[in-house]
Amino acid sequence: MWGGKRWGVAVLGATAWAGVLAADVPTPDPLEVPLAPVAPAAVHVPGLSADARDTLAWIQSTGDHGHLPFAIVDKRQARVHVFHADGRLAGESPALLGLTPGDEGVPGAGQRVADLSPSERTTPAGRFASEPGHNLKGEDIVWVDYDAAIAIHRVRPGPSRERREQRLASGTPADNRVSLGCIVVPVAFYEQVVSPVLGRSRGVVYVLPERQPALAMLTRR
Repeated sequence: MWGGKRWGVAVLGATAWAGVLAADVPTPDPLEVPLAPVAPAAVHVPGLSADARDTLAWIQSTGDHGHLPFAIVDKRQARVHVFHADGRLAGESPALLGLTPGDEGVPGAGQRVADLSPSERTTPAGRFASEPGHNLKGEDIVWVDYDAAIAIHRVRPGPSRERREQRLASGTPADNRVSLGCIVVPVAFYEQVVSPVLGRSRGVVYVLPERQPALAMLTRR
């Protein structure tokens, strides 16, 4: 099932969120796909996986993003592709993803981030309405699913055993599974691409599934 942000969420205590979640709650008015969406111009992007290419073509043909900037998160390749509202590629980068492969979110994960077991640390697949926000330390992030505490953010220092920056630089997706579920990108990519494109307005983030073709999930929504 495609996921999405549910608005009007109650504010949770800072202790439960363990500094991972945002201090600011998203605005209460709902955001679905705007009416009468307009498709971006058809753009060929070399280097996309077959699933990412199919997803981009589907967005281009349907206008599902509805005049908003968007991103395609290719979990199998551990890469993020960010696009302007008109479909132009803004940039792409390797990313760190949830420790455990899987496409379903864990109920209540956002309320107990610090206590998630390794098997629960997944990056759920879905179509999400994204929104800029901040964590409790004041760092700007892009919320993908506020309720589930899933965001796109800069790589942060972690335990030395996680070797997060080395994993991002490795060039292979196999070692990029280490996060609690968030989509973690290099600092430079966040500041030069994510922040100016997705960090200034609402957008759409398509997180591709790992266990079925992307179009199967897209077309059954």
